[in-house]
Amino acid sequence: MKPIHYITIMIVTAGLMLSAKKYDLPVVAEVTLDKYAGKWYEITSFPQRFQKNCSCTEANYSIKTNGKIKVYNSCFNTAKQKWEHATGTASVVKNSNNARLKVQFFWPFKGDYYIIALEKDYSHVMVGGPDRKYLWILSRDKKGDPEVIDRYKKRATELGFDISRLKSTDQNCDLSEPQK
Repeated sequence: MKPIHYITIMIVTAGLMLSAKKYDLPVVAEVTLDKYAGKWYEITSFPQRFQKNCSCTEANYSIKTNGKIKVYNSCFNTAKQKWEHATGTASVVKNSNNARLKVQFFWPFKGDYYIIALEKDYSHVMVGGPDRKYLWILSRDKKGDPEVIDRYKKRATELGFDISRLKSTDQNCDLSEPQK
């Protein structure tokens, strides 16, 4: 084989290895879904078009009888002055110890939901996608613990997320959203 072929093979192999590393995202060792279920408040996140003008963003998770997870997200749209919500279903990725999920809000599209940091008392969680386009830090209360949030931001940086994209979520709403 000519030297140019070896060089081409080496470049392609290196590219594949770098690509695989970019999309590899470690997750927590295990998640107990019953403890994870319930209400979470969004503290900070990468802005997404489907969350435009949102404040008071919440995520509610409940275990369905078939073992899947009901996802109910809500936020107050400040431009429209009304509550908006989306309901979806999450499925646990096989052999992930419940730390990797696939979430579907409308067929046939599913998104990655990787639990990359979680407090032992399930008070805070950091969720992201392996492509590093999505990142959320959630808390069981509206403010979150600043020390935990700072630790999560540092960990996100170590994992290759650009935390300069994070935007804090306003949780100062006096309006209450009816629960579904």
